[in-house]
Amino acid sequence: MSVPPVLALTTGEPAGIGPELVAMLAAAPVADSRVVAVGDPQLLAERAARLGLDLEVVALARHEAVPETVPGRLLVWPVALRAPASPGVLNIANADYVLETLDVAIAACRADYAAGMVTAPLHKGVILDAGHAGFRGHTEYLRDACGVEEVVMMLATDYALHASRPGWRGPAALRVLDTDLKRWYGLIAPRIAVCGLNPHAGEGGHLGREEIEVIEPALAALRAEGLRLDGPLPADTLFTPRHLEGVDAVLAMYHDQGLPVLKYAGFGSAANITLGLPFPRTSVDHGTALDLAGSGRADPGSLRVAVALAAQMASRSIIKS
Repeated sequence: MSVPPVLALTTGEPAGIGPELVAMLAAAPVADSRVVAVGDPQLLAERAARLGLDLEVVALARHEAVPETVPGRLLVWPVALRAPASPGVLNIANADYVLETLDVAIAACRADYAAGMVTAPLHKGVILDAGHAGFRGHTEYLRDACGVEEVVMMLATDYALHASRPGWRGPAALRVLDTDLKRWYGLIAPRIAVCGLNPHAGEGGHLGREEIEVIEPALAALRAEGLRLDGPLPADTLFTPRHLEGVDAVLAMYHDQGLPVLKYAGFGSAANITLGLPFPRTSVDHGTALDLAGSGRADPGSLRVAVALAAQMASRSIIKS
């Protein structure tokens, strides 16, 4: 029997629901994974106590062997809060704490102490207000830290979607998507459907010419490289069972073209996956939920999906190596 992969789990914004979701996960762990939280041990112990969870918080050094998962035990690679944290109350003093948890998790993955990372939600506004003017979010931070040129945000539930950043960068995104569907999901020749940019995919040029002048030539060139691509297709009909049959992933042209469909199909049971990194990275499909923090009403469903997906991806990587 193979040993479950170690996953570094950042605890996110300390005023949000991230720390308590991590505590809930430790109380009822995801099978076939060894999760090590990255955050402040005292914060995690306090949030567990607030929820009435009987949780043993154990600090580890990164070089220490990670033991098997035991319900009720939370392993932690410690990062100290910069200031006390209260549920629902943001404090820019802890912005650097949040970024340090990311740095520790990235370093653990790159040094092979962890086989992948999972991230609880952070609060971009706090990090920006703390003076990190160039911060755009988890995805771009990970891209720059790992020195890769292109990353793709993919969200997965029963099927997968990609929401691209503004501007047509489809060829690069499609190459990453094709490569990592093969690498992490074992697909020999993934089939990817591509949305059109305009309503009705331009209606033959009558509602916009981007499909004719930009997207179709790019897809033709990629097909010549061997990619299996359908499209560009009208987004208003693509996201239906008949059109998705046999499709492994859908490339959306912009964030709000794909995300509403994904969240309607599986909000709370979906996860965000960053493709193009040298290691698996997944995240929850929701934000910090400051209004729920400390209440015990937060749902760990998406975090459980994110951990399970990261473990599956990491296990495939370990087997191949």
